[in-house]
Amino acid sequence: MTEQAREKTHEEWLAQAATLSEALPFMRKYNGASFVIKYGGHAMGDGTLAEQFARDIVLLRQVGISPVVVHGGGPQIGQMLDKLKIASQFIDGLRVTDQATVDVVEMVLAGSINKQIVSAINKAGGFAVGLSGKDGHLIQATKLERTRRDPESNIESVLDMGFVGEPSEITTHILDFFEETDIIPVIAPIGHGANGETFNINADTAAGAIAGALHARRLLMLTDVAGVLDKSGNLLTDISVSQARDMIADGTIRGGMIPKVETCLDALKNGVSAAVILDGRVPHALLLETFTEHGVGTLIHHDT
Repeated sequence: MTEQAREKTHEEWLAQAATLSEALPFMRKYNGASFVIKYGGHAMGDGTLAEQFARDIVLLRQVGISPVVVHGGGPQIGQMLDKLKIASQFIDGLRVTDQATVDVVEMVLAGSINKQIVSAINKAGGFAVGLSGKDGHLIQATKLERTRRDPESNIESVLDMGFVGEPSEITTHILDFFEETDIIPVIAPIGHGANGETFNINADTAAGAIAGALHARRLLMLTDVAGVLDKSGNLLTDISVSQARDMIADGTIRGGMIPKVETCLDALKNGVSAAVILDGRVPHALLLETFTEHGVGTLIHHDT
């Protein structure tokens, strides 16, 4: 017995046993299910949270859930671009990606960040393998198109985002194979075009597309906010598709939360059972959401 274990009181051991007992029905419920987890934000940059995340992913796999991790890396990309003195421009929150920038994006996402996450999961006792969307034709992409209307002339112009892409097709062959094993795929959101181009894809968008292609039981979006809030700023624990659309229309859901919710809605439309937006800064957020009655985020579900 470790020194830490000896220090626990009888009440603490009972509380731990009660927690395990509460989790058991959910372990049974999700046994054999596929979860797609978008990992990014503050949780990825905090060493303690990153270690907890890796352990939680391993636990999900050990209780019979097949987790697929899709990660971002915007801050790390920005740091490398600054270091290389490559200027960045953003349009609607998306980084305009020229050839020099996409080379750095691929290097950072598919290289250092991806391997850090893989190493952390392996260190925690898992068996993780790093991929990008270019491996096994996983994410085929097309150039993202954005338009902007001039408020004075009312003329609409097409914006050139460079090598920013959006998924056009997800080939799940390699993920289907991993699901039959104990391998945990960790995916960098880099796609390939019809002519061999490399495309930078928003991690939320990539995760939603992969979840839809897998018909995953859950899409879990780790963010830096608690979830979807009502007009008074209170967390909503669950909302239906119709409620989400109404909240976007009336302005309750606004700003950066809109594309996250729309990604969840698209995933549900494409076969995902439910999607959750939750705060990745909460310790063990994945376990609390999956194995407790009320969870810690906002569950978006189909209309009943």
